[in-house]
Amino acid sequence: MRTIRNLERLERLHSLIEQEKTGSPTELAERLHISVRLLYHLIEQLRDYHAPILYDRSRKTYFYDDDFHLNVEINVSVISRDETTHIFGGSYWMPERLNSDDSWNKRPKFRRNALTASFLQ
Repeated sequence: MRTIRNLERLERLHSLIEQEKTGSPTELAERLHISVRLLYHLIEQLRDYHAPILYDRSRKTYFYDDDFHLNVEINVSVISRDETTHIFGGSYWMPERLNSDDSWNKRPKFRRNALTASFLQ
């Protein structure tokens, strides 16, 4: 759940920076209900994604020096044991039965490609 909360904070921070309505770091941290230290950490995370973030002292706002888009999508759906379970946001799980007998107790097989990690029972 920390990861989801962190992504939500990054999305909110990004939105305020895009609008150039952040205020000072202290004001922004209060607005996001986080500490100033965590705010700086979130800004560094955005910079790790190559966000061109600058701060204008005269306007008291963070802004992007160039185009930067952040799209955060969180989608979790859990289905019954016999159906596919998808977790988007980093991993793709696909439990399947390989034959008609109860093969769920067998050791999982791992298959990975560039887009997904699939765990087959």
